Amino acid sequence: MFRWYQAKLTQRPVVTQVITTAFLFGAGDITAQQAVDRRGVADHDFPRTLRMTAWGGCFFGPVAVQWYKLLGRISFPGHPNRELLARVAADQILFTPVNLLCFFTGMTLLEGGNPKDKLEKSYLTTLRNNWMLWPTVQLVNFKFVPLEHRLLVVNVVSLGWNSYLSYANTRK
Repeated sequence: MFRWYQAKLTQRPVVTQVITTAFLFGAGDITAQQAVDRRGVADHDFPRTLRMTAWGGCFFGPVAVQWYKLLGRISFPGHPNRELLARVAADQILFTPVNLLCFFTGMTLLEGGNPKDKLEKSYLTTLRNNWMLWPTVQLVNFKFVPLEHRLLVVNVVSLGWNSYLSYANTRK
């Protein structure tokens, strides 16, 4: 399976990463609905899963592909630890707050709701929870994973994170 993915990544890197991201955003929502909320198939909110899948494929995936390319260009020759910390800091201080703002605003608009209310209720808590998980993930990711596989690592960890995001986005 990994060889097949690697071949697709070599042939069409952006498309492969975007499709993978869309799939895993949808899978995260399914996990949130079935494992966390225990809705069952009859009560599954398929439009919600479609919104999460679309968000992953149409927004986060394309943006993240370019973001990781940009982070890969941060360079401090002879100072690999400084380079690593700069990438993680940029990811967590610049990208994450904007990404979460876009996520909650976009998802709420797709649901027909009020983004201001959603942001007041969920944004800061989600941002704090992000900072408990992602800096460590990104330290490992940027230190040991080649650029072309970094989004895949993020996507795999995101199965759990996207379940949380889906839950955070729909809590009353």
